[in-house]
Amino acid sequence: MKPLSMDLTVFNKLDLPEPPVGVKFTFFRPEGMEQLGAGEKLSLCEIFKKAQATNSAFYFARDNNETCVGKILLGMEEMEPFAESGQIGVRLGVFQEARANQHLYQHIPKINKGIVNYVAFSPLNKLTYNPDVLVISANPTQAEIVMRAISYSTGELFRSTATPVMGCAWFLIYPYVTGKINFILPELVHGLKGRGLFAPDTLLISIPYQWIPTVAANLQEMEIHLPSHESKEAYYAEFAGILADLAEKSKNP
Repeated sequence: MKPLSMDLTVFNKLDLPEPPVGVKFTFFRPEGMEQLGAGEKLSLCEIFKKAQATNSAFYFARDNNETCVGKILLGMEEMEPFAESGQIGVRLGVFQEARANQHLYQHIPKINKGIVNYVAFSPLNKLTYNPDVLVISANPTQAEIVMRAISYSTGELFRSTATPVMGCAWFLIYPYVTGKINFILPELVHGLKGRGLFAPDTLLISIPYQWIPTVAANLQEMEIHLPSHESKEAYYAEFAGILADLAEKSKNP
């Protein structure tokens, strides 16, 4: 893995409750990192959360345990036919019939079989490599700043893509395979909600490597806390002042 070549300390300005995590998908074993313990029995989203909660860097390997669909999404295993037929979601009460559960599998992002043997997870203050995806967990106020940084120099739209199940696919796999930024609300996804991994008002924002330099540069340049967000009165006063000033200037363009 190539050494970290970006200055990502600007994310510290956000006072996030937990550190952003840099995720790397790799064919070869990461050097200089510890492997997730052989006795750990966690889902892929819990493995991500462990890096945050323990502020530790490690990698997950094909020979590690994974208790949900993580290895399937990573192209390490095949899905059982009974699962792919849509039986599980019906039993969970998430879907009316198996056909509804089965329908969404055509949309679930996956990594092609056999090309990822390891996944590295590192909180920002331990990050030593250029991540494939930078995942940020934030409350709505902090998330607004990150999303504004995405659009600040680009005019990019905000888009959220997810399904009621298999949430780890959307905040880990989808940004990597599509190159698109995504954000989801864990509270809307069955497994993430059921495992109680995040506070109810948490948003997960996933930034693929193509976008990380732009977002970091925009956070460095733009005003982090906008005066008009301090209160409703401040918002109306600023907006009215801008309109009045532009109206006056437009008299003699």
